[in-house]
Amino acid sequence: MKRRAVLQTSAVAGLSLSVTGIVGTVRGQATIEPLGRLPITGAAEAVVGDDGETAYVAATTGFTTVDVSDPAEPALLAVDRDIQLEGETMTEILDISVDGDLLVVAGPANQRRSVAGFRCYDVSDPENPEPVGEHRTGYHVHNCYLEGELLFIVVNTRETNRLAIFDVGGDEITQVGYWSLLEHEPGWRDIYWLARYSHDVYVQDGIAYLPCWNAGTYLLDISDPTEPAYISHIQDTTLEAERAIDDWREAVYGLPGNDHYAAVDDTGDLLAVGREAWATGGAEPDRPGGIDLYDVSDSAAPVHRGSIDAPRADDESKPGGMWTTSHNFELRDGRLYSSWYRAGVKIHDVSDPAAPELLAEWRSTEETGFWTARVLKPGETFIASSTEGIPNTSLEGALYTFQTEPADRGGADGNDPIPGFTGVVGLAGGAVALEWLRRRGNVQD
Repeated sequence: MKRRAVLQTSAVAGLSLSVTGIVGTVRGQATIEPLGRLPITGAAEAVVGDDGETAYVAATTGFTTVDVSDPAEPALLAVDRDIQLEGETMTEILDISVDGDLLVVAGPANQRRSVAGFRCYDVSDPENPEPVGEHRTGYHVHNCYLEGELLFIVVNTRETNRLAIFDVGGDEITQVGYWSLLEHEPGWRDIYWLARYSHDVYVQDGIAYLPCWNAGTYLLDISDPTEPAYISHIQDTTLEAERAIDDWREAVYGLPGNDHYAAVDDTGDLLAVGREAWATGGAEPDRPGGIDLYDVSDSAAPVHRGSIDAPRADDESKPGGMWTTSHNFELRDGRLYSSWYRAGVKIHDVSDPAAPELLAEWRSTEETGFWTARVLKPGETFIASSTEGIPNTSLEGALYTFQTEPADRGGADGNDPIPGFTGVVGLAGGAVALEWLRRRGNVQD
């Protein structure tokens, strides 16, 4: 056991000491440290199985399953790099969803001249995923969400922005219902299609949360999936304001708007909306997009409660490479676990959404560009996937595991602009990570 202890100590210390290229100093803010890391080429969205011991990672050319029962040593269980749909190879698989023993992989994420749709897998044995169904859509699939035997898919073409609902539980996959933004508000047809893009979907307790970029985030009653019904929506800009924008790039890439990802907490009372945006040289606010928090205890009347701004950088443009905008996240037990591309991962206390408190964060700008953060063991660990798909970078795709408890507590908010990044990256946290491993019996003296 001595040898194993030395190897694990080196791995954790190596991760904490390899953080380079950040201009800034530790200013008293709490830090978390990676417990483990598994390289995965093409890594994008990552989700956690119901058992809390298996992660599934979309990997651009396929997907992987990962054993994370020991977060210090994530281990590859299975990989499929050649997913066929009606005899053709799927490409640009960036999203994945799991519920129970059913897994769905979908793509391509953007318009491509390749087969489009999704495949379903039985993952009751994560080491041997078994194909159990497939469906060709005829349109690209940017994101999806699996809830029981219902699959919710965002549909986007130049002519339509929809939420399509499929029954994937039987021998034959069938579409059972849909909701259309342009049928609900025809005026959005006047707006460039990417500026009204139905980007993602999240489902909980009979409500679907549908972020539609500048059109806002829509709350839909899907208790009857054959007839989804509008409940309310959150909007950071207006149709009139969008009509006044001359440059479609400013409308698509710049604030306000840019509703990119949405999720609610365990209770369904707190909604977080991430806004993926960059600086465009246009009117204020001209900066990366953050996360807004809403009270949706009354789903018919959402109320804005607070906001979390993105970290600032010297070059905040989309082609600049220093992406710090909000991406995907999870709310659990009063905490928000979030990814911010090259600005790392963060944990906020959002028990008072009017005053979200940054508890801890970790970043390595030269090595990581985080796509998502997902809770593994509540109160103990979470995972985060890092993508290599950020322009002007040389990153390696990987799945990281983290402890949820910070090394220390401080008062810095991590959002003041300084050269490169406003940043806090601690090296002392590695010792705390090792102590966490010792307590779990993974490292012995």
